Amino acid sequence: MAKALTVVQPGSPGQTPVFGKIGIVGLGLVGGSLALAAREVWPSALVIGVDDKDVLERAMVQHAIDVAADDLVVISEADLIVLAAPVEENISLLSRLDGFVPGHAVVTDVGSTKRAIVAAARTLPPRFTFVGGHPLAGAARGGIDYARADLFKGRPWILTPEGEGVGQTVDRLFAFVSGLGATPRTMAPEVHDRLLAFLSHLPQLTVSALMRTVGEAAGSEGLSLAGRGLADTTRLASSPARIWREVCATNADHIGQALDRLIEDLQALRADLTKGDAVERIFAAAAEWKSRMPGDRQPKDGHS
Repeated sequence: MAKALTVVQPGSPGQTPVFGKIGIVGLGLVGGSLALAAREVWPSALVIGVDDKDVLERAMVQHAIDVAADDLVVISEADLIVLAAPVEENISLLSRLDGFVPGHAVVTDVGSTKRAIVAAARTLPPRFTFVGGHPLAGAARGGIDYARADLFKGRPWILTPEGEGVGQTVDRLFAFVSGLGATPRTMAPEVHDRLLAFLSHLPQLTVSALMRTVGEAAGSEGLSLAGRGLADTTRLASSPARIWREVCATNADHIGQALDRLIEDLQALRADLTKGDAVERIFAAAAEWKSRMPGDRQPKDGHS
């Protein structure tokens, strides 16, 4: 059995915690940021971190957690358990909770796909209430070293409740997510996975393929001439393959459809390079849709 390390941090009284004992399994970018934000908003809550020892050491240096261990036994008394490991590891962790958490607990996750984990959660004992979750927040690089308390501020946080009798739990998670600065909303797991295939998974795969193509064609010397446009476009190209392999595996049908639609547009461009009709059509549609993104909306007639 692993020995838990307790770190006593000074804190001033804050608002009453939505959950008094928060167990976070996986202290990467999202899990670490969640820990930092929770300790900042609810100083009286106990934030428990589970990860490898080297990650825990860095998390403790950042004062992200109060209790640390590399064994699930440390979350035995948590009233909220957040699974923040890669998608397939989260699914595996679900099956192990029964042996480590004897009491009632709310369980959620932060994974980028929802159908597989929601299905796996149906086998949990009744004392656990599972509600899938996905904060739409991230950064170009992952890991605890890049975690920050304001990662979720102003960002959507999707919850995917399923089954009867979870309304009160959803209300508590809404309060928890809102306290972290995010904007919670609910969505069916199927709807989530289809939408995120286009909003998140397709862009990541596209950017990674683009960077590989450009890098192998231009080489290091050629890349030294690259401008800001390429750097901005390929900001996500440093994302870890391990995480995205699992995302692809658990959302392959929707991601495949998204890739097919992108390939159709690329093929249209490829077939019409000399005439330019496809360029005109695709660029015009792209500019119109880009203008509808929240960060690109411009004031009209002097009004915001």
